[in-house]
Amino acid sequence: MIPDPNTDDDEIVTWWGLVIEGYLATQDRLMGEIADRFGLAPASFDILLRLVRSPDHRMPMTRLATEAALSSGGFTKVADRLVAADLICRVPSPDDRRVTFASLTDHGLDVAKRARTACAEILRRIVLTPLGDDAPALAEAMRTLRTVNG
Repeated sequence: MIPDPNTDDDEIVTWWGLVIEGYLATQDRLMGEIADRFGLAPASFDILLRLVRSPDHRMPMTRLATEAALSSGGFTKVADRLVAADLICRVPSPDDRRVTFASLTDHGLDVAKRARTACAEILRRIVLTPLGDDAPALAEAMRTLRTVNG
């Protein structure tokens, strides 16, 4: 579908504002429920999700920091908290001494799996139910924007 080139500027800006406001309200609600249930801050939850979906539940720390969009120092603070909570451990690479992996502990794997399940349940309630059949189209639209602009 080709957008109408005569769409009013204010209407276009309003559409985008609604996207941002809808995302922020939904993300705040989702992360609030995850924090209440699991005591996880958004960055910690993101890292656990990335690790639970990774082969052997581990990833090089530098790659994990990049994917989580955290600075080196910011990631170190989050990783230190996750280590202190026995959710991850640091594992030196057997192949390259410059590489250290973040790896889920057994406790971390359990928490990550339970948090992922809770996240899906919350998203079913606060996103899929209100959007119904529009949910897949929204996901595809966001994928397109990520591809085009990322």
